[in-house]
Amino acid sequence: MTELAHVVFYVRSLPPSVTFYTDIVGLTQVGNVFGGRAVMLTGGRTHHKLLLIEVGDTPGPSVGRRLGLYHVGWKIGESLADLRRAYEHITPIDGMANHTVSQSLYLSDPDDNEVELFVDAPDVDWHKSDAWMRDPVKPLKL
Repeated sequence: MTELAHVVFYVRSLPPSVTFYTDIVGLTQVGNVFGGRAVMLTGGRTHHKLLLIEVGDTPGPSVGRRLGLYHVGWKIGESLADLRRAYEHITPIDGMANHTVSQSLYLSDPDDNEVELFVDAPDVDWHKSDAWMRDPVKPLKL
């Protein structure tokens, strides 16, 4: 395997989810599939990175610690300035973290899936050292 190709989420309603993933995350809608019940979105590198399938009013993900998907991370830029710009335009933000190798904002999509928006730290080479793993999560101040 060379990379994670795509993620698929079941959603209650397509319009708010499409708006979230285009306006907040920065993906672009590619098209509708399954008779308009699903939308494909891309970041530009592949045909789609995210598929949203509308399922209506059904129970959503459990909160807190549980088995299954924890969150999905989306790289949104190349610098801390890019993350600051996102921070200034997004509410609410559920959390922030400095992971040493990256800096992150955490928020929830319209169906309460946790989403991480991050930028890599340009001055940390995780290929050469794993020292960052000893203290991987610190508070982030923007």
